[in-house]
Amino acid sequence: MLQHVSKVFYISLVFSLLFIIWGIIPKDVLPDGNLNTVTSNVQGFIVQKFGWFYLLSATAFLIFAIFLIVSKYGNIVLGKDNDKPEYSYITWFGMLFSAGMGIGLVFWGVAEPISHFHNPPNPELQGADAAKIALRYSFFHWGLHPWAIYAVLGLALAYFQFRKESPGLISSILTPLFGDRMKGGFGTLVDFIAVFATIFGVATSLGLGAQQISGGLGFLFDGLTKGFTLQIIIILIVTVLFLLSAMTGLNKGIKYLSNTNIVLAIVLMFFVLFVGPTNFIMDLFTTTLGSYLQNLPSMSFRMTPFDTNSTWVQDWTIFYWAWWIAWAPFVGTFIARVSRGRTVREFTIGVLVVPTIFGALWFSVFGGAGIWLEFVQGIDIMTLISNQGNEVALFTMLDQYPLGLISSLLAILLISTFFITSADSATFVLGMQTTHGSLNPANPVKFLWGIVQSGAAAVLLWQGGLNALQTASIIAAFPFTFVMILIVFSLMKSFQEEAKHYVLTRRKPNPTQGKNEA
Repeated sequence: MLQHVSKVFYISLVFSLLFIIWGIIPKDVLPDGNLNTVTSNVQGFIVQKFGWFYLLSATAFLIFAIFLIVSKYGNIVLGKDNDKPEYSYITWFGMLFSAGMGIGLVFWGVAEPISHFHNPPNPELQGADAAKIALRYSFFHWGLHPWAIYAVLGLALAYFQFRKESPGLISSILTPLFGDRMKGGFGTLVDFIAVFATIFGVATSLGLGAQQISGGLGFLFDGLTKGFTLQIIIILIVTVLFLLSAMTGLNKGIKYLSNTNIVLAIVLMFFVLFVGPTNFIMDLFTTTLGSYLQNLPSMSFRMTPFDTNSTWVQDWTIFYWAWWIAWAPFVGTFIARVSRGRTVREFTIGVLVVPTIFGALWFSVFGGAGIWLEFVQGIDIMTLISNQGNEVALFTMLDQYPLGLISSLLAILLISTFFITSADSATFVLGMQTTHGSLNPANPVKFLWGIVQSGAAAVLLWQGGLNALQTASIIAAFPFTFVMILIVFSLMKSFQEEAKHYVLTRRKPNPTQGKNEA
């Protein structure tokens, strides 16, 4: 059953199980050595001492992605020169978007702008100024920077996998720099870090999805307790569904669900747009988009060295940049797999621009609708959210508008499909990363990783340890940031060699040319 798996499979499986066991040990047994305490201390140290490193790295990846768009390397095909894209634009966008941010957008679409509105990055801001900057930073945290991180890794994987015919492993990207040494222990370490970040990053999202679905059901139906029992039932049902989807393969379950996600997301977004304050939302979108682009350079390098009491940048921006880097192995591997036949320029523009614009519109609609209730109508949404948790922020907002029950049920359906898509995409990616880069990993391998992910989410929900799990995956982002930097240099080295070969091939003189002219 597991004859084609790699060493990374066994190392990752054992480490994941040990990590989960550590997570369920009660705090009174290990008061200073429990998972939550240890990972929080490590994360706190990294963020305080190396926050600037995350900030500079994420911005460097964005600059590199923009350079690729305008460079001479933009026409290189991610595959052989005559390869054509395997999927249509709609399906391609649906797949990369569902894997990249699905549940997160739904979870934070209302909660983050409202939070920034009440606690802005500049504490002195109030009223309209606070509302403007709240949405601008939501654009910033979910816009070009995260998708640039995904684009760099996804592009490198697709290039080496489809054009150079290397294994679909992150370690294989570094071969131009380190040669055959990547086939040894260092390569195994790189691939293990990627698998570790994927397992626990996705498990955290599954936990957040279960929390939001149970929170929505508890919000809509009186008497339904949104506790652990309901969350476990949700995880069990969704696990069966995403395993069935994963077993059908990339071209069936994941493809159809990704298209369904896009349709449901657009329907819900336009529903809120037109039952809510349409003019206010679109004016806010237009204004904030311009403000985001205008202030992008200053936000990209913003730290607060003279404000010793300010932790806003660490709590939000640095946290997000580390979080996106932790997610990069999963999202990058998946979008590389579905991007064969695209050119470097087409891939980079598609991954950068389309999700960024859609995400900006999403936050304008849902965050704008929430801010309008607070700023114009005087309804204290933040207090309602504080009393019941971030998972009910969306439903609290929808309840204030017409047809709240219908829109809330549609939102629960959307969260469920995003939940399933993220999970079955992750089983596919984990299967690739632990079977020597196989483009079609065996079903038993995907099934096993699906069980591990759901088990991790369930166990840590039971212990209330999702924060520890999320923190652990962010810790994994620290060493992987160095891997990402090396990937940039390796990719450029390979591009330069290919461009040199291409020019020499084109300019090679024809030995019969002089004779014919004579």
